[in-house]
Amino acid sequence: MLWLLPVLLVAVLIVAVLAIGWRGEFDPTSDPDPAPAEMVRIPGGTFWMGRANGADDEQPVHEVVVAPFEMDATEVTVGQFAAFVKATGYVTTSERAPDPRKYPNADPAYLKAGSAVFVPMDVPLDQPMWWRYVGGANWRHPEGSDSSVKGRKNYPVVQITWDDAAAYASWAGKRLPTEAEWEFAARGGLDRKTYVWGDQKNGAEGKWYANAFQGRFPAHDAGSDGFPGLSPVKSFPPNGYGLYDMSGNAWEWCADWYDPGYYARSPKENPRGPDTGPLVSGERQPQKVRRGGSFLCDDSYCSRYVPGARDKNPTDSSANHTGFRCVRDVK
Repeated sequence: MLWLLPVLLVAVLIVAVLAIGWRGEFDPTSDPDPAPAEMVRIPGGTFWMGRANGADDEQPVHEVVVAPFEMDATEVTVGQFAAFVKATGYVTTSERAPDPRKYPNADPAYLKAGSAVFVPMDVPLDQPMWWRYVGGANWRHPEGSDSSVKGRKNYPVVQITWDDAAAYASWAGKRLPTEAEWEFAARGGLDRKTYVWGDQKNGAEGKWYANAFQGRFPAHDAGSDGFPGLSPVKSFPPNGYGLYDMSGNAWEWCADWYDPGYYARSPKENPRGPDTGPLVSGERQPQKVRRGGSFLCDDSYCSRYVPGARDKNPTDSSANHTGFRCVRDVK
């Protein structure tokens, strides 16, 4: 009967693996999305860029002309990004250990592959402690090695750096949108409106227009919009141009370098941002623009899910609320 022991051990191992559901072991490239991202033609035109009642870097509100272009109807999904990784073997920034030469004073515990993950906690808003650097967090495992994107092919891919987004765009024959293109497209033809959908506040009359934070930030997202966290793309109504999730869900990278004073000297026609970004707020390197807000946007702390709002991050920065979409020039 001793010969049965190896067989029984294997059987026990299989049962144990099935019991935990292969957590952290699912490979999304085994089931990529073969369909390319749907694109929408954006007509181009003139609009007023910025936010009069916003931060200093969102002013002055200025007139901008944008040429026609095409834009992904949704944020790039897990399935679409998986197809890119399967075709190219690309390894994202968060899947690689940081170069210690770039972070000479860093705690060695953080010099391992991983990324930033939001951790709900009951703390005052003036003590922003809700981000943690989690080893093993990446696009395959957005909240850490015990998480997975299994069954989330149609969710936005997150834990994406600007470098990752630019690599995908190049492979797809596209590019990242300029900040002006992004805002023009987000407004969907509703110039000078507060929100992507108009001037009515999100959630009025019991209807939710975007995936944002509801509840007491940062302790608990009540999920009144149906999603206490990321939502699948196309879960909310599109804007006037047929674009989904231009407000909330996941932050989206733009092509532009960030400069807080750029609006004061921006050209009127097709602005593409400064040649490089200055070091601001004691940051270690120039930063790129992000737009659109995320599922963590809450009016008590971060109301930047409105089309005129700006944000920025270093090109090698990623988090579980950051993704992207692409554009393509119209021939």
